[in-house]
Amino acid sequence: MLKEYYDKYYFEQNYNCAETLIRAANECYDLKLHDRDMIMVGGYGAGIQTGNTCGAILSAVAVLSMKYIENKAHESASIREVTTALIRKFNLKYGSVLCKDIKRQSFSPEYRCKKTVETACDILDEVLEEFDKERTNP
Repeated sequence: MLKEYYDKYYFEQNYNCAETLIRAANECYDLKLHDRDMIMVGGYGAGIQTGNTCGAILSAVAVLSMKYIENKAHESASIREVTTALIRKFNLKYGSVLCKDIKRQSFSPEYRCKKTVETACDILDEVLEEFDKERTNP
């Protein structure tokens, strides 16, 4: 589902992985973010510009925050659990959440981090679906 939205941001508009994920998620999940709101994740790209935590993962956590935090994270009954599920799935796929490690497995000069963004879309969709299903069928 989310993967249907990322192409125009990543390739047509040349956003980085973090920017692409938040913009695609905003459109797909109707997060009601404004353009200026989404700029704040731009620095997350390329592993916070340092090869650290993958920007697509960080934007996925931002999406989870928008969906499951009302006011404060420490008042949310869900954010830790759903974020843990997301990180676990990335670790299972790549053995790491670090951009420098993920990039070795999925980067190509022609397509940049296309595979990682696609994987982030799939994982985020999967986590949201599993978590929402679990909440409605305890």
